Amino acid sequence: MTITASSAVPYESTADLGLRLALSAQTADSSVTPNAEFRRWFTAQRRSKRYDVRRIPFAELAGWHFQDGTGNLVHESGRFFSVEGLHVRTSWNGQEDSWTQPIINQPEIGILGIVVKEFDGVLHCLMQAKMEPGNLDTVQLSPTVQATRSNYTGVHGGSAVRYLEHFVPPNRGGQVLFDSLQSEQGAWFLRKRNRNMVVEAVGEIPGHEDFVWLTLGQLYGLLHEDNVLNMDARTVLSQIPSGVGGGHPLHSLWEVLTRLTEVKARRELVQRSIPLANVSDWRRTDDEIAHEAGQHFSLIAADIRAANREVTRWSQPLLAPAEQGLAAFLVRRVAGVPHLLAHARSEAGVLNVAELAPTVQCQPGHAQSLPTESRPRYLDLVLGAPRDQVLFDSVQSEEGGRFHYATNRYQLVEVGDEFPLDVPEEFIWVTADQLGGLLQHSNYVNIEARTLVTALRATGAMRG
Repeated sequence: MTITASSAVPYESTADLGLRLALSAQTADSSVTPNAEFRRWFTAQRRSKRYDVRRIPFAELAGWHFQDGTGNLVHESGRFFSVEGLHVRTSWNGQEDSWTQPIINQPEIGILGIVVKEFDGVLHCLMQAKMEPGNLDTVQLSPTVQATRSNYTGVHGGSAVRYLEHFVPPNRGGQVLFDSLQSEQGAWFLRKRNRNMVVEAVGEIPGHEDFVWLTLGQLYGLLHEDNVLNMDARTVLSQIPSGVGGGHPLHSLWEVLTRLTEVKARRELVQRSIPLANVSDWRRTDDEIAHEAGQHFSLIAADIRAANREVTRWSQPLLAPAEQGLAAFLVRRVAGVPHLLAHARSEAGVLNVAELAPTVQCQPGHAQSLPTESRPRYLDLVLGAPRDQVLFDSVQSEEGGRFHYATNRYQLVEVGDEFPLDVPEEFIWVTADQLGGLLQHSNYVNIEARTLVTALRATGAMRG
């Protein structure tokens, strides 16, 4: 794509950077990549990328096998990831529970990184049209670099990861703006984390037909559409603050951390790895591992062919959820400042007991089948919200590299002054700026909440 000449304008203060980010967030179109040109490019990407994702029996997986003794599903290299068993025991306020389940164990830390650069005085993000085998619509916009350690160190034997040099030593160039380790889906991954980075480049960046420069405002506009920005793009974008102050919060950040720490200290979460063969209430057939009641998720095998990946053909296991999920924040204005009702949520594979999550996060069909006292708190309120109270509503794909057609419906639902500020102890009102501050550190905010932080900023940007 043709772009204008670039320039690097160094910033000297956090305030200066905030103004530059705010300008990019308010720039809904760009002379670098006009919206109409982006539409043509993205449509062509989806049409032209040759791919085939075919479900196969486990016996046809190349390089994968069920381990003797444990039954764990592993790769012959000992790298990438494995599917293992997990025994979980929880206790909270006198209520105890325990279960076993399959879980993906991927201990290596990958890189999710966006290169940013100023064009015509406005920061732009370098985004990639990337095929993932489990994506709806297959091609979605991803960060500049989206790679596991096995990928970028060449374990797969494929081509080099483009633009990787901006994120790894010794040749990293430019200014690192944001950099932190963040978790992924705790219900499906065992203590999984990735490095989320934003780097402002210095010097010219060679173009490539699979990459495009877009402003924050353009990306925020695309977030209102279903299945365009992939999960990894959304989590990296959540690191980038709005650049505009959010007003006075109801609770100090110290109070928020104290509430989360209180939950972590009092809630018991005991995780014990077990052989996949010893997981109860799950059945294994020739082509899937599934829960006996058809709930939660299943594990399947797929053969994949793709033209624009580091490796053009491979096979792998994929996790397929039983239904579309729901992730929603209740939003209430306090003294004019939007606050989100965050839930200190534990999940089977979470690293440190609990993270701040959306108010409601569940598979709604399964949740509604539970006894009333066992349903997620506030679920009925979210499901019954009038349209005029829904500030944001879109369906987004989750990690297409590990999950098959995994989607969540993401919502921001506004409540009025009649909704109480006094909430149960595992909930707390926070501002987007407070969550943004916590995102400069690791394992405070879960990945579904990070998508909704980005969504709140997108909604604010579109409303000016």
